[in-house]
Amino acid sequence: MTVLEAAAPPLSRRRAGLGLVCVALGALLVLSVVVAIGLGAAVVPPGDTARYLWSAVTGGRIDAGEVTTYQIVWQIRTPRVLLAALVGAGLGAVGVAVQALVRNALADPFVLGVSSGASVGAVAVTVSGGLAAFGIYAVSAGAFLGALAASVLVFLVSASRGALAPLRLVLTGVALSFGFQALMSVLIYFGPDNEATSSVLYWTLGGFGAAQWGSLPVVAAVVALGLFVLLRQARSLDLLALGDESAASLGLDADRRRRLLLVLVSLVTGVLVAVSGAIAFVGLIVPHLVRMVVGATHRRVLAVAPLAGAVFMVWADLVARTLVAPRELPLGVITALVGVPVFLTLLRRKGYVFGGR
Repeated sequence: MTVLEAAAPPLSRRRAGLGLVCVALGALLVLSVVVAIGLGAAVVPPGDTARYLWSAVTGGRIDAGEVTTYQIVWQIRTPRVLLAALVGAGLGAVGVAVQALVRNALADPFVLGVSSGASVGAVAVTVSGGLAAFGIYAVSAGAFLGALAASVLVFLVSASRGALAPLRLVLTGVALSFGFQALMSVLIYFGPDNEATSSVLYWTLGGFGAAQWGSLPVVAAVVALGLFVLLRQARSLDLLALGDESAASLGLDADRRRRLLLVLVSLVTGVLVAVSGAIAFVGLIVPHLVRMVVGATHRRVLAVAPLAGAVFMVWADLVARTLVAPRELPLGVITALVGVPVFLTLLRRKGYVFGGR
């Protein structure tokens, strides 16, 4: 037995610790959802909120005098809070994958230009009135198509002889992001409708004000599929984080696996951006915080990051809609105000490095 093996905690103890963290975060998430649904312009006590939710799920009866409050809880706040949790979980998981994919501690789901491409798609639909067949989902459809187009463009430009070098991928994504932002600014500048321009600018900072029950199944399915695939690829992410040469020596085709993960990351990010707008820092901060608690092994990080991201997003959205009520702050403002000082604190933390403590 080596010194490292002797010093490492037993596997059963590590699994038990990970289980406790997941259970604690799961309980905190449920509590956060109930509290967030009850708070707002009309405050609903947690007990009543839980009763309304139970009645909605089981088909129970609601007194006639409670119908208005019940509608606020079930039709307006619940889909919004659940969407916030799903988007937070998705961004947390995808952030872990992107940082391993490009081997960059500063990477997040939007470093590949997907967010900027989605913004261009949303702006183009808003100022031109295109995709009218999608009705109220026209902007989301435009954002998703823009995200996919941006992903394809990043892949085509960054690929060299079929290989996807991490540094080339990052630089291409950053460069194209600036190009997409410039194009978006031109579209907004020449847009004929000032009201549409204001709504687009608000959308580019993120928010869940347009959340509806109809959008939840697709988002939930995509996030669940993405997390399932990432968990299956956890060992590959560990190897990619070590570098292509180390991965190749251990039998992993780094370029092929990187292409697969790029497609997955682009798909999940595109769906999330389409329903919530561009929300910064969640995919950057959450993976770092989780690694400090559970270590750098990707299977452990991917088990915790979605829960942590969901809890963070639920509370960030609650602050965004209640801090200056009745007005609502863009969600990206809240996540940036929290994310910037947290990230700077991490950088100054003695002994902290990417993937460790």
